[in-house]
Amino acid sequence: MDPETPHLLPDGQTAWVIATDEAAKHLPNLLALYREGEAEPLIFGDAGQPEAVVIPFAVWRALVSEATDEEGFDASYSLARHRLANPQQSIPLEDVAAELGWDLDEEVDDSEFRKPQ
Repeated sequence: MDPETPHLLPDGQTAWVIATDEAAKHLPNLLALYREGEAEPLIFGDAGQPEAVVIPFAVWRALVSEATDEEGFDASYSLARHRLANPQQSIPLEDVAAELGWDLDEEVDDSEFRKPQ
């Protein structure tokens, strides 16, 4: 099998997949490229199937930051952690919802959580 195999993605683009044993050989050179500012991912797996990817740490941090701050998640999470670390007298749910910016009267689509009948 070739060390690099094309894999067609659902959007029509091609990802080049490197065999796992070959990917291991490229890691030192890849790190040198990352240190020089390159950010090309190394996609690897077996049988031409993408199973993992190596990216620069800064790119990973940016992705995590972007993925976890959906609609103020980080602020809500920080507030909840603070409240749990500093127990106080019970607060009405309506007050907490207002502080987090939630509308308790908003219709929510929970169909994906319902048991099939």
